[in-house]
Amino acid sequence: MLYISENLIEQLIIHAKSGLPEEVCGYLSGIDRVITTQHIMTNIDHSPEHFSFDPAEQFKVVREVRNAGQLVLANYHSHPESPARPSVEDIRLAYDPNISYIIVSLDAEIPVVKSFLIRNGQVEEEEIIITL
Repeated sequence: MLYISENLIEQLIIHAKSGLPEEVCGYLSGIDRVITTQHIMTNIDHSPEHFSFDPAEQFKVVREVRNAGQLVLANYHSHPESPARPSVEDIRLAYDPNISYIIVSLDAEIPVVKSFLIRNGQVEEEEIIITL
């Protein structure tokens, strides 16, 4: 179970829409499964079908998160034209079994945000509790 504010959900959707037609990506951090901070990152692939973090930017964000006394709780990215479910590539590249993988889908008229736990190639949808 992951806790995230309604405002942060809206910010994820705004980020996803602002990057069209490409996928956008970033980290979400917080404490005790409560996400408090969005870290927008660059999709260096500039692709509508996949993403890659800039390694220097990724290390900088991880350092900032640790210095703030938080943990990276989730990796997020958008699916501009496909549903909110991990692709084969998303599953293959899900290296950290300790974080959640959030997908923001813009495939439908109303955006969909879902979270997944991906461990050893196995995908389990995770409940998102939306807070105020």
